[in-house]
Amino acid sequence: MTAQVQAPARLGSWVIGVIGIAGLVAIIAGVYLSREALTAVAVVIALAVGIGWPHFLRIPAKKTLAAVIGLPGAGSAVAASFVPAPGFLDWTPGFIALGMMAVFLVQLIRGTGQAQRLESTLGCCAGVLLSCLGAGWIAGARFTGVREMLLVAAISAAVALLAGLIRWPDSIIAPLGIVLAGLAGPLAGLVFSDIEVLPAAIFGVVVGAVLVSFRRLVTLRGGPLNLLAALSMGLAPVSAVGSLAYFIDKLLIY
Repeated sequence: MTAQVQAPARLGSWVIGVIGIAGLVAIIAGVYLSREALTAVAVVIALAVGIGWPHFLRIPAKKTLAAVIGLPGAGSAVAASFVPAPGFLDWTPGFIALGMMAVFLVQLIRGTGQAQRLESTLGCCAGVLLSCLGAGWIAGARFTGVREMLLVAAISAAVALLAGLIRWPDSIIAPLGIVLAGLAGPLAGLVFSDIEVLPAAIFGVVVGAVLVSFRRLVTLRGGPLNLLAALSMGLAPVSAVGSLAYFIDKLLIY
């Protein structure tokens, strides 16, 4: 009696939205608990993005590239938690550069003629960037100490993710997600803080555009996702929203 090898589970793209919302909930819980808790959540998200990103790209050397992508993001999060104000993200560009150099080093070690070297290099560099941007959640929490701003950011992102769960074409979901996120920002700002309507609306629109672009990325990839790929694609846009929230907070609100 021969043993049958079971194929890995394949998941629908809706799982990405659920994972993203769970990540947002964990981040906001960390914001309201303590800086240490938020740092721990940011480190876990960075490592999760690193582990799953090579699976999403469907490239070789997954374990090595997972470390190359995830560890700089974890280091960026820890640095953002401990560096003195106001340079909360001063170390982040260094970690991004270190991660990208490591990506090129891995490709050199693999040797010439290896499969998917260009896709692996470009895709992993993007993964390093996304992993490191999660430090923005910590920077935003430390910038003014106003936790409500991050709550508004999370609500706008969650609305865009929920819109992405609707099984409609991207041509409909993209503008719908942007509009709903743009409306959710001011509404959340009025309820939970004293943020002015216009900056909150601009923030919501920008967040919505980022989130729906990731949905389009999944659509263009084609084919079902395994759990690790879905984990990475659910948390990567959440990580990116962190730095986005921090810079919009600096430019438009304070």
